[in-house]
Amino acid sequence: MEDDTDGADREKTPPRRATPSASFSETPSMEEEKRIFASGCSVVAGVDEVGRGALGGPVSVGVVALRATPEVPPPFGLLDSKLLSPRQREALVGPIRGWATAWSVGHAEAAEIDEVGLSAALRLAGVRAMEALGVAPGVVILDGKHNWFGELGHGIEVITRPKADLHCASVAAASILAKVERDAIMASLSLSYPRYGWAANKGYGTPAHIGALKRFGPCEQHRRSWNIPGIDPGGDRQA
Repeated sequence: MEDDTDGADREKTPPRRATPSASFSETPSMEEEKRIFASGCSVVAGVDEVGRGALGGPVSVGVVALRATPEVPPPFGLLDSKLLSPRQREALVGPIRGWATAWSVGHAEAAEIDEVGLSAALRLAGVRAMEALGVAPGVVILDGKHNWFGELGHGIEVITRPKADLHCASVAAASILAKVERDAIMASLSLSYPRYGWAANKGYGTPAHIGALKRFGPCEQHRRSWNIPGIDPGGDRQA
């Protein structure tokens, strides 16, 4: 989903290489984004994923792009999605979309995770989100230590930042959009697969979810290539 389209307005040359900042603030701020803007980049995108550790459902990747100017402060109450209640996350969706230059969320389904593996599925979801963004960032801030995005091309630099969802406003915002959208997907899937309680557990390995898997076996929305507790990969049942 885009708020400001300039697909042809790509960086003419790659931005000067961004270097790690010495420290982060205790709550999400624009410190990292401002440092990258100062290096010559006009559009920065924060990226985070959700659903990596779930037993079922998609992995989802959120992207929030910001321009260097005009400077607008992040929405009040912005935090890493894991530190917010569902109601707080949902209340922040509108302010985040209004604040961002552009935003998007991409997904890779359970069958795709089984086919290509988790890292490749994360990249697939991330590329889908980037293609839907509508703007071309010069730098992507990726939460974590591992660059599962790989090379994006078009002069886009990917930098990894451990705990960026705690400290970078754009990444925290991306985590919230991805979490809210994926949670809605799992609640919708729960209507078709009520045995697993996905409306509550969102596909993660809660005792109730694992108990249902032991009793009924997995369905096509489960990640069958995974070592799902209590399930024999060679003899699982179709729910």
